[in-house]
Amino acid sequence: MDKKDKKVLVLGGGFAGIETAIFLRKKGYPVTLVSDRDYFYIYPTSIWIPTGEAKFEDIAVPLKDLQKAHGFELVIDRITEIRSKEHKAIGEKGEYSGDYLVIAIGSGKVKHEGNEHFLSICGKPEESLQIKERLDALIAKGSGKIAMGFGGNPKDPSNVRGGPAFEVLFNVHNRLKKLGIRQNFELTFFAPMKEPGARMGPQALKMMGVFFKKLDIHTHFGKKIQRFEADGIVFEDESKLESDFTMFIPAGNGHPVFQNSDLPLNEAGLIRINDYCEVQHNFDDIPERYNVFAIGDSAAIDGPDWRAKQGHIAEVMARNVAFNIDAIEQGREERKGYLEHLNILCVMDTGDGAAFVYRDNKGGKMVPMPVIGHWLKKGWGWYCRNSKLGKIPRIPGM
Repeated sequence: MDKKDKKVLVLGGGFAGIETAIFLRKKGYPVTLVSDRDYFYIYPTSIWIPTGEAKFEDIAVPLKDLQKAHGFELVIDRITEIRSKEHKAIGEKGEYSGDYLVIAIGSGKVKHEGNEHFLSICGKPEESLQIKERLDALIAKGSGKIAMGFGGNPKDPSNVRGGPAFEVLFNVHNRLKKLGIRQNFELTFFAPMKEPGARMGPQALKMMGVFFKKLDIHTHFGKKIQRFEADGIVFEDESKLESDFTMFIPAGNGHPVFQNSDLPLNEAGLIRINDYCEVQHNFDDIPERYNVFAIGDSAAIDGPDWRAKQGHIAEVMARNVAFNIDAIEQGREERKGYLEHLNILCVMDTGDGAAFVYRDNKGGKMVPMPVIGHWLKKGWGWYCRNSKLGKIPRIPGM
C-alpha cells in the first residue's frame, strides 16, 4: 500500500480540521483542506479582543503558514453541498473529493428573534472587534447597562458554549474596575436554564454564584428568551432585561450545509457517528465502508448528560481519525474512540486571574488560580499557535 495513492479531503479549518490535517501528514497521507476562512482562529483566547488585551492578528493564524509547516494542500472556498457517499464536496469555486472524507466545518447556531440586536464572542471572528467597538463606546460615555449570556438547545444539550460568556463578562468587569468606573455600570449575566454552568459540577456551580456576588454582577436565570431588542432581552413572561449592549452565545445546531447533503442527522441536525467518528450511514443500500468521518462541532456526540463540546475533544477526535484511517489502510483491526476521553477541561479567565475547571464521570471541581491563572491561559495561547506552526515541540496528548 502506497500512502501517496490515498488522498484525504478535510472540510474545515478549525481545531478539528487543522489537527486532522497535521496528523495525517505526519503519517504520510496527502491531504486537501478546504476552509471558508484563510486563517485558523483560536477562539478560546479571543475573549481578550473585546477588552483590548489581545489584537485580532494575535488570535488568527494564517492557514498558508500552517500549510507551509505541514505540507497539506489548501483551498479557500465555501462548501455548499456534501455528497458523502461519493466522498465529494461542492463549493462555490469547485468540486473536491478524496478516498476519505473528514467533515469538520463546525455547527450552525440556534436562531432567535432579534438576532441583529446582539453580538457573539463565539460567532464570526469579526464580531469580536464589533464587541470591542460597542464596549469602547460605552466606556467613552462613562456608564451603561451590559448584559451577557448564552443559550441552550434541548435537542442536543452538548452543543453549548457557556464558558466564553462568563470569561468575557469577568474581563469586562476587570477592565472597568481598572479604569475606576465599574460603579457606573450595571453588569448582568443571563441564561434560559435555571442553573447555567451546572454541567461543570456542584462545586463549580456554587463557586460561580460566589463570583457573581463578589463582583456585583446581577443574574437572570430560568426564563426562556422570547426575543432580543435594541435595548434589551424580552423573556417568555414578557418581562424585560434592559441592556445598552448585549453579548449572547446561541447554542449550536446542525450546519446549514448538512441539510443539503446525504448525511444521517440527529434531531438537532448534527451528524450521527460511532465511537470511532465514522459517519453512521444506512449501510443497507451500499454494504461497503464509506470511509467518511465527522468530528468536532459537526458531530452528534454521545456520553453523559454533562458532556460538552470543547476544542481538546475535537482534537482528540481528529487524532483518532488519523489513526483509524491509517489502521484501515494498513489492514489493522485496532481503532481509537473518543468516548473514553470525554471530560470538561478549561481555564476560565477573569482578566486578573482564572479558575481551573474539570469534570468527568467522578465529579467536577473548580480551583481558583489568582493572577497565575491568567498568565497560564496566555501561555496556552502562545503554545497553541507556535506548536501548530511547528516552531516548538508539542506536548504529548495536546
